[in-house]
Amino acid sequence: MLKFVIPKGSLEATTLEILKDADLAVRRSGDREYHADIDDPRIEQVRILRPQEIPKYVEDGFFDLGITGYDWICESGARVVELADLPYTKTAVGTVVRVVLAVAGDSPYQSPSDLPDGVRVSTEYPNLVEEYFRRLGKRAAIYLSYGATEAKVPEMADAVVELTETGGTLRKHGLRIIDTVLESTTRLIANEESYTDVEKRRLMEEIRLLILGAMNARGKVLIKFNVSKKNLDAVVAVLPSMKAPTLSRLFGQDYYAVESVVEKKGINLLIPELVKRGAEDIIELLIAKIIT
Repeated sequence: MLKFVIPKGSLEATTLEILKDADLAVRRSGDREYHADIDDPRIEQVRILRPQEIPKYVEDGFFDLGITGYDWICESGARVVELADLPYTKTAVGTVVRVVLAVAGDSPYQSPSDLPDGVRVSTEYPNLVEEYFRRLGKRAAIYLSYGATEAKVPEMADAVVELTETGGTLRKHGLRIIDTVLESTTRLIANEESYTDVEKRRLMEEIRLLILGAMNARGKVLIKFNVSKKNLDAVVAVLPSMKAPTLSRLFGQDYYAVESVVEKKGINLLIPELVKRGAEDIIELLIAKIIT
């Protein structure tokens, strides 16, 4: 059985939703509870901890399996097995976040090369920043931030290195992005020793399959309808699909049953177009998982 750790904070809500969709619903006594469980015979223990801590705890064997950000894997330098890239953020699935270098909007610095030796940088990522400025061939005075990093400019810092999804918060505080230090997504990770255990590895791959299946299904629906043979080509011409639509001849009729997985976004435009081209008896169904 596996010990599993999942992130608290900005990734928490989306992670819990995806695990629920994967039929791995997390149960706990309250929103502030760090101990939880999943009613699944493969998982014996669940903890909810800050994503910053998770890579090292997984590396050191406190947990077999974990979910955290790629940014924290890089920052911690933890040696772990990356089982899957899970491209979701606190607001959306299919997106990435960036660790960026930003300065005050009225700063004379337009690019990293403009920054002087000894530039003061406030960040939650001291190791990433140190490596970044080493590659630039510049010295930086790095100040560890425990939050509200953008508020440190200009009095306490000349620049910040901060995680952002859209850059909106940085712009709101009068900051301007001048470089991307790292692009990050959410990752499913495993302890190296646990991954070499044949049985644990099998369990991990099964959990991975379920999570990816739930993510693949997000934002998609199954559409089914009937169409006469004479209208079939016209309908299929505008029908999106993962590979190709599934067709079945209706018994005793010159009609086909058609089904396809399509994006939920845009379904309000697709259905009227299908009707216009001859589709009948249309059904739209939610999808729990797509295993590819």
